[in-house]
Amino acid sequence: MGCLACAALMLDRGGITLYRKESSPIPVEADSICPDRFLGRGPAEIAALPAYYGRRRVTLGDLFEVDGAGADNITVTGDLRHVKKIGLGMSMGRISVTDDVGPHLGAYMSGGEISAERSAGDWVGAHMKGGRIVVQGDAGHFVGAAYPGEPRGVTGGAIIVGGNVGGEVGARMRRGSIVVGGDTGEFAGAHMIAGSILVFGRLGARPGAGMKRGSIVAFGDAPKLLPTFRYACRYEPAFLRFYVRRLEEWGLSIDSVAADGCFRRYLGDTNQSGKGEILVRDQSQ
Repeated sequence: MGCLACAALMLDRGGITLYRKESSPIPVEADSICPDRFLGRGPAEIAALPAYYGRRRVTLGDLFEVDGAGADNITVTGDLRHVKKIGLGMSMGRISVTDDVGPHLGAYMSGGEISAERSAGDWVGAHMKGGRIVVQGDAGHFVGAAYPGEPRGVTGGAIIVGGNVGGEVGARMRRGSIVVGGDTGEFAGAHMIAGSILVFGRLGARPGAGMKRGSIVAFGDAPKLLPTFRYACRYEPAFLRFYVRRLEEWGLSIDSVAADGCFRRYLGDTNQSGKGEILVRDQSQ
């Protein structure tokens, strides 16, 4: 059975460091924490950037100590469990988050890299267009999904979660890749339009509901599939070896046999075009 572990993807330290001043359950909206906003600014200018503490408009300097200036390499540390929207819309640079972080990490990003050394909340990489997000721990619901009412979610880039994720990972994704080292909740790839979701743990029930195209790959135990998926064949998908090589290039440690052997191929959802596929590794080998 394949096993994915986030390894040497720790981003270089240096550049600008933000230290959370206090622990508080009050939500913080910090979409100003973004390399595009920091580049070329001094510490005082960065500290003056806007944020929200609950409903109250504040500045980053009210919430964080700022160390460094003018760089596109940002480290954020402290109690970040209720800090939202770090890296929102970023197109360049690097963000390293050293502690558990709140929802909407890297939403709408189109380039650059984000590394979360522990766990993240819901909506990681929502509507992502490019770049790479690595969460070394767990993540919440709706990883790489579309916000309610939107027709499509992720359209590019890669999201890698070393641990478990919640429900509806990759919902309505259009392109891109999502890799989950642990288990997923229900409805992975719901209404998926295209792209790839690789799950090295247990794929939750009813994956691919309403999917039109794309690939969902289950390396672990066989999931509970909807009756609108039909068995097609048993084969060895060559494209998985490419994925494994690429993940290894990114510094991930993967069982060398993860992409070897045969997979059972199921096509669906027949309520849609029926051109999507779910690949389930044949554990009888």
